[in-house]
Amino acid sequence: MLPLDNQELVPETPYIWRAKRPEQTHRLICFPHAGAGAAAYQEWVPLLPPQIELVAVQLPGRQNRIAEEPFTEVAPLVTVLGHALRPVLDGPYSFFGHSGGASLAYELTRALRARGARGPEQLFLSAQPAPGESGLARLHDLTDEELTAEVVSLGGVDPEIAEDEDVMESLLFTLRADFALWELHEHVDGPPLDLPITALTGKEDPRAPLEHVERWRDFTTGAFGTELYPGGHFYFLEEPADVVAHIAGRILTPATHGRTA
Repeated sequence: MLPLDNQELVPETPYIWRAKRPEQTHRLICFPHAGAGAAAYQEWVPLLPPQIELVAVQLPGRQNRIAEEPFTEVAPLVTVLGHALRPVLDGPYSFFGHSGGASLAYELTRALRARGARGPEQLFLSAQPAPGESGLARLHDLTDEELTAEVVSLGGVDPEIAEDEDVMESLLFTLRADFALWELHEHVDGPPLDLPITALTGKEDPRAPLEHVERWRDFTTGAFGTELYPGGHFYFLEEPADVVAHIAGRILTPATHGRTA
């Protein structure tokens, strides 16, 4: 077992929560889904091998930053993160992002490459259709009742929590802002990346069907693979051990998977 201090995500800066491991040779930097904070990845920490240090990104408007206004535009958020995450971008690292966090991981990777900075070794993009895929229902302009029902049906909020009006008032504000961030974002085409991408999704995810996440293959000239897991939109929280084991395996044995047909 790892020592206790290596198994807890600890806030180091406003944007960085880290389970520090002096023996690490690679960092896995995780981006949360809409409305979620860095603590969403706490259960991943003891599942990772000692060589991989987990860093979770904490955005304004959630948990210990609940009083701060969420970002409303992608470009300023990416610019801020490019500077705020520099303390953990000084060695080999990979990005994992779930849902809107996958889009954020991708856009930050593009920005880092564009300015010649060191980018991630690999991208793990979870439960998010590739840019340009259409047909998903927009959530940010639903009524409070409709939005609550939608996130409960997806599994993002427990029904018991949904009945607490005070909790839901602040949660819906952040959720709505996060959904608007990506639903109103206009993707700008550019050259494909040149690093391995793994696209992951749940078999019963209505917002990220396999045929939509498979299109991430068009956004890299590197190796590409897909992974399909039992469960819905939040499959990665329901059975994290298999997901984490797969990601760790890819990191420790990089670029062994080929592009899927």
